Amino acid sequence: MSPCSVLKPDLPRLGRLSYTTANKIIKGGNPSMIPMSLPSSKKQQVMPDLYPLRFKPIYKQYVWGGWKLATLLKRPIPHDEIFAESWELCDHGQDQSVVDGGPLSGATLHELVEKYGRRLLGNAGDRFPLLLKYLDATQDLSVQVHPDDAMAAGLDPPDLGKTEAWYIVAAVPGSVIYAGLRQGVDRETLALAIKRGKCEECLHYFEARQGDCVFIPAGTVHALGAGTLVAEIQQSSDTTFRLFDWNRLGTDGRPRELHVEQGLDAIDFARGPVSPIRHPVSCQDESVGLVRSKQFSLERHLLLGPKDLGGDGRFHILTVVDGSVSIEGEHSDKNLNCGQTVLLPAEIAAVRCVPCPDAVVLDAFVEAEPQPRAAVPQM
Repeated sequence: MSPCSVLKPDLPRLGRLSYTTANKIIKGGNPSMIPMSLPSSKKQQVMPDLYPLRFKPIYKQYVWGGWKLATLLKRPIPHDEIFAESWELCDHGQDQSVVDGGPLSGATLHELVEKYGRRLLGNAGDRFPLLLKYLDATQDLSVQVHPDDAMAAGLDPPDLGKTEAWYIVAAVPGSVIYAGLRQGVDRETLALAIKRGKCEECLHYFEARQGDCVFIPAGTVHALGAGTLVAEIQQSSDTTFRLFDWNRLGTDGRPRELHVEQGLDAIDFARGPVSPIRHPVSCQDESVGLVRSKQFSLERHLLLGPKDLGGDGRFHILTVVDGSVSIEGEHSDKNLNCGQTVLLPAEIAAVRCVPCPDAVVLDAFVEAEPQPRAAVPQM
């Protein structure tokens, strides 16, 4: 047991794929970008009751990707093509998660937010605030930094800041995570190192281990190392400043664009090195808190038997990072397997998660005033 000078996304895009209900891979376009609306029967005054929601992944192909989404996470995608990211849950511009299963099948997450509001979000605001993705890095990602909310609001177009957390699902021996600057590195020192092509001399790093959690607040310099497969929970933002790209060339044979001045402005130089959050998985059923921040909280549940989750007036994003679980109340007869995700709307009662036979589940939510836990309906 992840103005014109703002980088979106990390590396040159090779293409975009979206998984359809017919298990057909469509190249050159993303069906989730097509404007969708709830079927007419769902526009009636009485909306369908909310339930645990699965969504169709949105696949992204960048040159640093690999094959682990297909081989380790068993995704039905071509094994002879590289895939870098799978966006499991998002409401960000044209990137829209689409419900897969049940009466709300075909609706986008944005439509659900507009139609259900607090019934879906609880007290988390009026937009879906988080984005969950899996990243498969076969090369080091660029050294980068994300702006905070205040800086991102002044961009054109404005966006949220980007605070994020990684959970290491798998890591090859010797792979590393770059998180934070070495003690004493200031703006002048880092700027000079970037200019000399020696940025790595300023970076704090550690060996990646399966089960590590790494919290990356906005303003923290970081890079995901080659050989890692991670689950990333983040604010719903896609704004990145690239500081250094390991002196490599892009697909056009030229050095890729950097955003050094914007990046230097975004860095919190007082933060220093970032260490991994390590809670070894025990042999007893347990839940541990990994991250607590104003942007989101992240917990890890080791399930050795049935456990009730949600039902506290907050939405919960559950994603399986080891093993398999069944979710009672789902409109699916299939288990939730490693790398798969379900959204528990705020208004529904707690759901019973049954491991098969055991599982590790991440649980992301936004801290708002909790409500009394609703009882699990007796079957």
